[in-house]
Parts: sequence; structure tokens; C-alpha cells
Amino acid sequence: MSGTDIAATSAVDEQPDDTSPVPSFKENWPWVVGGLAVVLVLGILTFVLTDGVPRWTEGTGFGTIADSIEFPVYAIILGLLGNAILSATKLREKLSPGFRTEFLIKTGLVLLGASINFAIIVRAAGPAILQAILLISIVFFSTWWVSGKLGLDDRLRALLSTAVSICGVSAAIAAAGAVKAKREHLAYTASLVILFALPAIFVLPWLAGVLGLSPAVTGAWIGGNIDTTAAVTAAGTLAGEQPLQIAAIVKSTQNALLGVAAILLTVYFAYKVERTEGAPRPTARAFWDRFPKFVLGFLVASIVATIYSSAVPSDVSKAAIGVANNLRTWFLTFAFVSIGLEFNIKAIREAGWRPIVVFVIATVVNLVVGLGLALLLWHNFTV
Repeated sequence: MSGTDIAATSAVDEQPDDTSPVPSFKENWPWVVGGLAVVLVLGILTFVLTDGVPRWTEGTGFGTIADSIEFPVYAIILGLLGNAILSATKLREKLSPGFRTEFLIKTGLVLLGASINFAIIVRAAGPAILQAILLISIVFFSTWWVSGKLGLDDRLRALLSTAVSICGVSAAIAAAGAVKAKREHLAYTASLVILFALPAIFVLPWLAGVLGLSPAVTGAWIGGNIDTTAAVTAAGTLAGEQPLQIAAIVKSTQNALLGVAAILLTVYFAYKVERTEGAPRPTARAFWDRFPKFVLGFLVASIVATIYSSAVPSDVSKAAIGVANNLRTWFLTFAFVSIGLEFNIKAIREAGWRPIVVFVIATVVNLVVGLGLALLLWHNFTV
């Protein structure tokens, strides 16, 4: 059982064929603590590298590139290196209960809500919401159709479609809870998201420069296409301050629609897929149990932060939001370290070539449609 499998236990049901006993925390606590310690050490090392590499390489050919490398890149690379070392020493599976990716990502997303300024979002609400709805719909249904043509399981189809159209691993976790997906489906989808998001951090800002896109169009393209919030932040930083602002608004708008997508998936699977499989009619409690609660936390944090910012002096609100942003950065850093630690090449090999083909096609569709919508909706927008 991989780390992602364990982290996703609350999001997905146990499968009938999984009869192996699960160690209690009392029996397994040394390995849980050990896994948490690995995440903590690699997270701290991530910040050491993020702060130190630009200084250590100043004046060299790598120095200009080092200034542009954000913490998600170091976090995932260190996680992958830790993964390789722990796998070689046969310790990764034992330590994996401490790689709490799901908890870390959800907490980071709730804290993200506290940093959203609705005054700015309202100004960009029209194009951001329209882009999010159109892009999510087109990419989701095209991915669903292609994966159906290739004969993928409906639950894996839901995870792949949601991840590539909304916000990567977080969307996959929400979809997994909504459709009661298998844990290996979530592990596989998370691995694909990482595999595709890393190069996008560097490729999209470069392509935007080659194509001569405006800052707003660049930000909208980055925010609408890269699958993880942290990777969007990294790519936006590479592109510049103005693209970063638009990218954050667009990605936040997509994140806000995650709850809507989870509800729609819950309804579809409860009334069509599971009824076909002979499951009883779902109750209101069943819908509530499946709904990703962290989405509510995200919305509440945003509302509270907005009210608080309007009720206190700006310097006080900025300090408070700065604390929330720092905490979010720490949680997301630990989450990306954990994702690297949990990357499971075995899951990719076992799933075969079809899901990879689906993800490649979906990514191309996302890039082309996203660029078209960004040009159409943001060409006259100024930050």
C-alpha cells in the first residue's frame, strides 16, 4: 500500500477485495512519526534551497535561472529523491503512513481562501468565471469522452477528467470522495498530475514570451491550464508580477468551482452508476458524507478574511493575511514533498498506456482551448 493510498483512505472507500489488516496507530506510530520527520526535514531543506541557491549561484550562468525557481520545484525534486532513497532501502512503504498529502493539501487550500481579495476578484469576475466554466466544461467532457472510448473505468474517468480540468491532485481527491474511487486510481492520477505539472511550470511562461502574449493573457493561460495551485504560482512568478496576479485569480475561480463539480459527480454516480450496480437510492446524509468539506473551509476562510480586512486598518489585515500565507506556503511545501515521496511508478505501470494517452490528449485540448479563451476574454484587460 503506497503513501497516497493511505492518505486517501478518508476520501475513498475500502474495496471489497482488500482484506489485509490495517495496523492501528498504536502498532504503527513509530513509522508514522518517522514518515512525518522525513517530510519535515525535506520541507525545511526545501526552504534552505529556495533561499540559498540564488545566493550561492549569484554571478554564475545558473544564477539567473535560480532566481526564478520557486519552492514547489525544490519540494517535489527532494520528495522524488527521498522516494528513490527510501525505496532502495526498503523503508518507503513502512514510512508512508506519515506522508499525509491529503491533509496537507486540504489545509493549504483552506488557508488559500484567506488570501483571496474579493475586491480584486470582483473586477476580474466576468472573464474569470466565464473562462473557468467554459474551460472546465470543455476539458472535462472531452476527457470523459476520450477515456470512455479507450474503455477506462468510470471512476478513473472521473478522477482524470476532474484533475486535468480543475486543479490537479486536490480535484482528484474531491472527485475520489464523490465517486468512491479505488485508492489506486487516486494514486495513479496524482502521479500523472505531478508528471505533467512540473514541465508546464517552465514551458508555459516560455511559450507566452515566444507568442508575445500580454501579461493578462499570459496569466489567464497559466492559471487556466496548469493543474496545481502551487505550480500555477511558480509559473506565474516566472512570467512576472502581473501575469501572476491574473493567474491566481483564474486558478482561484476554478478552485471555487471544485465543490460544484464534486456535487455533480456525486449526483451522477449515485443516481446512474451505482444504481446500475444495484446500490440503494442515496440519502441526503450520503451526499453530505461525500462532499469535500475542505471546500467549505476554503469559502469560510475567504469570507472571514474579507470581512476582517474591511474592519481593521490595512497594515493589520496585511500582517494577518501574511501569517496565513506563510502557513499556507509551509503546508503546501510539505504537501509537495509528500507527493514526491508518494510517487508510485508501479501504479503507472499497472494502469497501462491508456490513461497516459488520455492525459496527454486532455492536456493538449486544455492548452489549445485555454489559449483561445485567454485571448478572447483577456486581450483588453489591464492589471
